[in-house]
Amino acid sequence: MFKLTRKSEYALIALRHLQINHNKLSSSKAISQIYMIPGEVLAKVLQKMVKLNYIDAYKGSSGGYKIKRSLKEIRLVEFIEKMEGPLGLVDCNINENCDQIQYCNIKMPINKINENIKSILNKIKVADITT
Repeated sequence: MFKLTRKSEYALIALRHLQINHNKLSSSKAISQIYMIPGEVLAKVLQKMVKLNYIDAYKGSSGGYKIKRSLKEIRLVEFIEKMEGPLGLVDCNINENCDQIQYCNIKMPINKINENIKSILNKIKVADITT
């Protein structure tokens, strides 16, 4: 079953928070306390989103994070794959290190399903699920 990891969930929660509070900086600690997210995990997620240019980080005693890119321009599939890596229903969709790959009789149907899921997620913007 395809499902978002906690890391992606926390990232989306943080993006939603930063979108709502777009005129002010939000600290990692404040976001983690409001949404009951483990602080260390959220800090790593926020750092990754800074590296991916989704948000900006400001240092100092009154520092924090601010949204950088409009959530209307970020496709959900792009966001998930940048946060998590390639999407796939089964491992052979992601990497072909499978002993059965040459004998597999469900590879094509699984690939078709995987492409359909990606196509649907490609039509959804992050803003669509954070508003």
